[in-house]
Amino acid sequence: MRRLLQFAAALLFMAILAPAQIHSPQINKKEKPQRENVEWLWQYTPAPPDTNGRENDLVQDPHFAPFLEQFLTAPQTFWGVPINGRYRSLPNTALDHLTVPDKVIADDNRYISITGCVVHFCPARGLLWVDLNGSHHLVVFAAIDWIKEGHPTADPAAEYTLWLFPNQPLSATGTVVHAPLALTKAIARWTAKPLPGSGIVQNITHAILVDPDGTPHEIAPSALGVTSPTSHADTEAAPLKPRE
Repeated sequence: MRRLLQFAAALLFMAILAPAQIHSPQINKKEKPQRENVEWLWQYTPAPPDTNGRENDLVQDPHFAPFLEQFLTAPQTFWGVPINGRYRSLPNTALDHLTVPDKVIADDNRYISITGCVVHFCPARGLLWVDLNGSHHLVVFAAIDWIKEGHPTADPAAEYTLWLFPNQPLSATGTVVHAPLALTKAIARWTAKPLPGSGIVQNITHAILVDPDGTPHEIAPSALGVTSPTSHADTEAAPLKPRE
C-alpha cells in the first residue's frame, strides 16, 4: 500500500510539472534586431551622364508606399480637408507633394534627397530626405505650404510655411533642437530653387518642426538653412545645432 501511494504521488507531481514545461517560452538569445532595408533607394540616384536621378520611377516603385508608411507615422494638420475629423495621413501627404517629379540627389555617398511637387499646384513642394547610414535610418519629410491669407503665389511677396516631419525626435528639450548639418544643407539647396517658370524664390516666413508624436515646435526658417531674402525669422525661436 505504501509503494502504491508513493507511485500515485509521483504521477500527480509529473502531471503538475508537465504543462509548465510544455508552455515555457523559448528565448533565442542569438536573435538580433533586423536591419531596416532601404538600400533599394540607391538605384534611383543619378548615374552619369544623368544629373537628376529617376524620381518618377522611384515614386512608382512598389517598395515606396510601404517605405513611407513605415517611417512617416506622425499626424499632420496642414494639408487637405479633414474627413470625419481626421486629416490625410502623412505618407499620403508626402506622396501628394512628390507626385510631379523633380530630382533624386545623393550626397556624400550617404544621404538621399527626393524632391517634387503637387499635381496642378507646384508651389506646394515636397522634400524627402534619408540618411542611409547605420541600422536605424533618419527619414525626414518636408513640405512648403502657401499661407493663403496673404498674396497669391504669382506674387514674390507671397508667404509660405516650411513643415518638417522627422521619424526620430530632433528636439532634445523644449528649447534646444538638434538636426544634422547634411539635412540643413539639403533644405537650403531645395528652398533656394525658384519655382518653375517664374523665377520666384518662395518667401518662407515660418517653419514648424513636428515630432513623431505630433508635438509642433515653431522655429526660425533660417535655422533650417532657408536663405530667402524676405524671410522674417523669429528671433525667439531656438537655433538648431548640428547632430554629432
